Amino acid sequence: MSSAATRTSQSPTEAPAENPAPETQAAPENPAAADIQTAAVPAGPAELRAAVDYADYRLVPARRPWRWVGTVLVALGVAAIVWSLATNPRWEWGVVAQWFTAKSVVNGLVETLKLTAISGALGFILGFVLALMRLSASPLLVSVSWTFSWIFRSTPLLVQMLLWYNLGYLYEKISLGLPFTDIRFFEAQTTTLISQFAAAVLGLTLNQAAYSAEIIRGGILSVDQGQLEAAAALGIPAWRRSTRIVLPQAMRAILPTAFNEIIGLVKGTSIVYVLAYSELFYTVQVIYNRTQQVLPLLLVATLWYVVITSVLSVFQYYIERHYSKGAVRTLPLTPLQKARKFFATHAPVNTAGRK
Repeated sequence: MSSAATRTSQSPTEAPAENPAPETQAAPENPAAADIQTAAVPAGPAELRAAVDYADYRLVPARRPWRWVGTVLVALGVAAIVWSLATNPRWEWGVVAQWFTAKSVVNGLVETLKLTAISGALGFILGFVLALMRLSASPLLVSVSWTFSWIFRSTPLLVQMLLWYNLGYLYEKISLGLPFTDIRFFEAQTTTLISQFAAAVLGLTLNQAAYSAEIIRGGILSVDQGQLEAAAALGIPAWRRSTRIVLPQAMRAILPTAFNEIIGLVKGTSIVYVLAYSELFYTVQVIYNRTQQVLPLLLVATLWYVVITSVLSVFQYYIERHYSKGAVRTLPLTPLQKARKFFATHAPVNTAGRK
């Protein structure tokens, strides 16, 4: 039988024997190629740690000369201002200390805080209602909200304050009842209802509501509408969509401007002096008109306004930090945490154990 027939007669189930793998790899014929192959193999992490020892390296801080130049110039400017305040006798710091905690000044401060709290709370509540009216589908509600904001943002606060205080000239009586009928549930003289405090609260509240409405409306519109559509598709009720989805995200856009408005309201209460209402600025005016110590008393009012706005700024920081949870991966550091981090990163490096 020929060899071809012999190969054909073999069983198909028999597989050809596999060539055994060589135990050792044959050495390359060219020694230079072997060196190149060895150098191309990357070293592992353990080999890198064994090969590189950073213990003998010296830490050198980055050189930032212009930062130091700017720091020195600002420090000289601050030192000059502090020196001027401390050495100029015309500031009369003794008079400032005498009147800073005087009973009349503290009473005026309490009235300022009262006006700020009442007008700010009522202003933002009314502003929230106006913002919802502006976003509604009713043309009448939209028109009324827009007209309100347009009027009260177009007129000075001083004019509004005087108008409300003299409302008794236009309407002798204020009554509450059924419109277009003679049925009255309540009626009183306008001059009795609109006192100095009522006129101040009314003017500040309505003026604040006009600006708050636009702030809240802008915050609501900043929320992506796709989230509302997704929540509606999941069957979440409208009120839960508003309180759980829209408002928490809108607060991040509302809070910075809202706190600016509150801080402005604290300082805006000083305009109530035209009504002879005894808030902080009017009280200071009465005192320096009697004592002729104008600058020290103005400095007393200034320092109290700085204290109030500083406390509000602290509240603003922590409230904004609370509502930033959904926007950032890690919360911003508090001032205490920043101080600890600064001292930890700028601590001197211990090189005693190094060779």
